[in-house]
Amino acid sequence: MKIKAAVIGATGYAGSELVRLLENHPNIKTEALTSKSYAGKSYKEVYPNFSATDYICEEEDIEKLSESCDVIFLALPHGEASKRISPALLNKCKVIDLGADFRLQDIDVYESWYCEHYSKDVLKEAVYGLCEINREKIKTSRIIGNPGCYTTCSILTLYPLVKEGIIDENSIIIDAKSGVSGAGRGVSLSNLYCEVNESVKAYKIASHRHTPEIEEQLSYACGKKIVLNFTPHLIPINRGILATCYGNLKAKTTYEEVRAAYEKYYKDEYFIRLCNKGAFPETRFVKGSNFTDIGFTIDERTNRIIAIGAIDNLFKGAAGQAVQNMNLLFGLDEKTGLDFVPPFPI
Repeated sequence: MKIKAAVIGATGYAGSELVRLLENHPNIKTEALTSKSYAGKSYKEVYPNFSATDYICEEEDIEKLSESCDVIFLALPHGEASKRISPALLNKCKVIDLGADFRLQDIDVYESWYCEHYSKDVLKEAVYGLCEINREKIKTSRIIGNPGCYTTCSILTLYPLVKEGIIDENSIIIDAKSGVSGAGRGVSLSNLYCEVNESVKAYKIASHRHTPEIEEQLSYACGKKIVLNFTPHLIPINRGILATCYGNLKAKTTYEEVRAAYEKYYKDEYFIRLCNKGAFPETRFVKGSNFTDIGFTIDERTNRIIAIGAIDNLFKGAAGQAVQNMNLLFGLDEKTGLDFVPPFPI
């Protein structure tokens, strides 16, 4: 019997990538796709690459969908998911939220960076859906807060370093760069071709909303509160994230000792690929895949480590990770529907 799924907010970039993955998943039957902007239109009108499908974009009725579906994916702006989710709804189906509403456990932090949260009673049972770190919790959850794209790349790159106490937690600086699809499909002057092409810019400096998410998860890892610098940049590519992370070493440490720390946590993780010594991640080799590539070097002159991670922001940073979470929720092989070599060039 196939798992019945619905996607609310199916016409954004993350939503369409999710629909594509579900369409090719052997254990899924997509019951409904909803869209506020395109209700009543065929999905292939919105995305002609879906010409072989017959989906019609529907008006949203989450209560009705919860009666007929096993899992509902929410691909909505922040603040919207928390208006829709209740304990009663979770008694009927599982929910994976690709937005920010169920990622942060500290409600005061969420409301200071985002907006009012409308389902505080549900938040306490939400699990942060970073599979490589919270796998066992995810398996028994009813609601998953699918991690953000910058956060996925940054946390996975730094996790072994803070978990093992290799770096000074107060010295972390993250310099991250993202393709334009990370800004979503909405029309914005700052995202127009002529505004983005042939240019690189930092944005939301010292104020990006993924900052507290990274801090919260890394604080759990090391058992103490972490405050760090995170600066995102927009670069003229469609998709991909590269996060370059800096930290002071607490003691004289060799490459081999750091490598052992990464292998301790990631040796058996299919979707994490550790680069060989002297090699470093590139976005072109993770595009169209659920992989996270990680490489590092030690700068002996400054006693710092420089760790670099790369992901596809729409895949491991959104839709692919959501499918990975779904696989865990329903007892499937974690790689199901995601196990393929990424295309190159793309």
